Amino acid sequence: MFQGVPMSVLQSAAIRAELTSPDDEPTNEDEDYAESAAIRAELTSPDDEPTNEDEDYAEVDDKIVRDALESGMDLREYSAKLDDQLKTAHRLAVQDCIEQADKLAELHLELTACDDAFARLEEMLTGFQSELGTISSDMKRLSVLVILDREVGEREFLEQLHELQHKLQFLKAQEFKEAKAVADVQDVIENLKYKAMAKVREWLLMKISSFKKPLTNYQIPQGALLKNRFLYEFLLANDRQVAREVRDEYVDTISKIFFTYFKTYASRLFRLQLSDAATKDDQGMNRWSKEEWIDEMWQLSDAATKDDLLGAEDAVKATGFFSSKPQVRNRATVFSLGTRESLLSFDFLAPLIVPHAAQQANERFQFESLFRSVQYALVDHSSHEFLFLSDFFMVGGQAAIELFSQIMMRSITCLLKSCEERILANYDAISLYLCICLCTKYSELMVERGIPAMDGYWDTLTRMLWHRFDAVMQLHNESVRAVDVKKIVPPPDTRPHYIIRRYAEFTCALLVCSQMIRKQVEPKLQRHLSRQQSEVEQLLNRLSASLPNPSDRLVCIINNYDLILNILEAAFTQLVQYYHRFSKVLSHEVFAENAARKELVNIHHIMVELKKYKPVY
Repeated sequence: MFQGVPMSVLQSAAIRAELTSPDDEPTNEDEDYAESAAIRAELTSPDDEPTNEDEDYAEVDDKIVRDALESGMDLREYSAKLDDQLKTAHRLAVQDCIEQADKLAELHLELTACDDAFARLEEMLTGFQSELGTISSDMKRLSVLVILDREVGEREFLEQLHELQHKLQFLKAQEFKEAKAVADVQDVIENLKYKAMAKVREWLLMKISSFKKPLTNYQIPQGALLKNRFLYEFLLANDRQVAREVRDEYVDTISKIFFTYFKTYASRLFRLQLSDAATKDDQGMNRWSKEEWIDEMWQLSDAATKDDLLGAEDAVKATGFFSSKPQVRNRATVFSLGTRESLLSFDFLAPLIVPHAAQQANERFQFESLFRSVQYALVDHSSHEFLFLSDFFMVGGQAAIELFSQIMMRSITCLLKSCEERILANYDAISLYLCICLCTKYSELMVERGIPAMDGYWDTLTRMLWHRFDAVMQLHNESVRAVDVKKIVPPPDTRPHYIIRRYAEFTCALLVCSQMIRKQVEPKLQRHLSRQQSEVEQLLNRLSASLPNPSDRLVCIINNYDLILNILEAAFTQLVQYYHRFSKVLSHEVFAENAARKELVNIHHIMVELKKYKPVY
C-alpha cells in the first residue's frame, strides 16, 4: 500500500499516529498532512528511482524529525514555532524590500535605460548599414543627372550640392570612427566632389569677371552671388586654397572698380564748384605765355583769398587786363548761412549729384554740397560692401574689417587726396565747418548701420578740415586786426559798419550749425569765436575812437552792438520757430513712447535763457 512512499514520510506519519490518541478526532492539520502524503504518494511512480533531490529532502526531514524527537519537544509546539519563524522571516523579507525600494526602482530604471540604449544602437547600426548601402547609387545618380549636367546657378544643382556636402560630412564622421565600410564609397564621392568644385570655381570667377564690363551696376551680380552663397561655403569647407583664390580675385576686381569710380566721380563733381575768380576768353589766354598765365592765375587766386576775409573791403580793384572799374563781390554766401544748413537736415541723405546731368543743366554748387555728395556716395557704397563681405564670405569682427580695408584702401586714399586739395583751396569758414558737421553725422550714421570699418577715415578727414578751419579763422582775425580805420572808404561814422555786420552773420551761422549736431558749442569752435570777438571789439574801439565827437563815439558803439543783437535776434527767432515745430512733431501720438521726448527741453526754458541776454526779446 505504501510502496514508493518515502521513508521519511512514513516515519513522520507513524510518529504522529503514536502521539495521537485513538479516541482523538482527526484535526484539520492531520487531514492536511495526510492529504499531502497521499498526493506525494500518487505523484511518485513505484518504478521511479529516488533522485538526489528526494534523498536530500528525506535527509533534511529525517534530521528535523530526529532533532525534534531528541529534544523531547511537542511536535505541535515545534510546528507552531516553525510557523512563527516563517512568518517572521517573511515579514523581515518584506520589510527589507520596502527599505530598498528606491534602489530597486533605480535598478529598474537603469535596466530600462540599458534596454533603450541597446535599441537605439541597433537602430543606428541599421541606419548606417542603409546609408552605406544606398550611397553608391546616390552618387551615381547625382553625378550623371545633376552635378555634371545642370548649370551651377540652377536650383536643382544647389539642392544636390547640399546633399553632396551632407554625404561628405557623414563620411568624414564615420572615417573618424574608423568605419571600414567608408572605403567602399570613398573614391566615388571624392571624384564627384572635385568635379563639383571645378564647376563652382569656374562659375564664381565668371560672375566676378562680369563686374568689369563697362556700364555695369556691380550690385546686380553681387545679388546673384548672395543668392548662391552656399557655393563659396562649399569651396571653403572642402578646399580653402580654392576658396582663397576666389576671394582674392573678388578683392582685386572690386577694389579696382571702386578706385576708378571714386576717382572719376570726385574729379567730375568738383568741376561743378562755384567760383568767383575772373575768367578770360580763349583768345586772350592764347596770347599769354606760360609764365604770364601762371602769374595771372596766382594773382587772381591771391585777390580772391583776400576778398573773402572778414576785414576785406567791399570794393575790389581790377587787375587791369580788361577793365579798370572796381567790382563789388557778393559775400552773402561767405559770411551768412542762408539755406546751407539744409545739408545737415533735409538734404543730408538727398540723392547724389550726377555730374553729367548737372553740366547739361548748367548747375553749379557750393563746396559743401559737392563734399556731401562725395561722402554720401562713399557711405552708401561702403555700407553695402561691408554687409556683402560679412554675408557672402562669412567673416566678422576684425577679419571683416581687414577684408574691407583691402578693398577700400585705395579708394579712401584717393578721396582723401582729392578732398585735401579742395580743402586747402577753400577760404569759406562756414563751408569748412559744415563739412566738419557732415563728417560727424556720417560717422554716426555708419555706427547706426553697424559699419565699424570707417572710423579712421572720418577722423583723418575731420582733422584735415579742422586744420584748414583753424588757418582760415586765423586769416579772418588777422584781417580784422590789420584794418586801418584811417584808410577805410567811406570813412567811419555813427552808422553800423559792414565788417560788424559780417561778424554778426558769420558768428550766427557757425552757432546754428553747431547747435544742429550738438547740444553745446564744442570747445574748439568756442575758442575761435572768443578770439574773433576780441579782435572785433578792438576794431570797434578803433572805429569809435576815430570820431571827433564823444557822443558820436558812443552812438557808433551802440549802433554796432544793436546790429549784432538784431542779427542774433533774427537767428534766435528762427531757432525758436524750428524748435517749436520740432516739439509739435514729437507731440504726435506716433512718438508717444519715444525716449527722445523725455530729453526734450521745454521751449519756455529756452525763452527764459534768451531773455537773460535781451529783456525785450
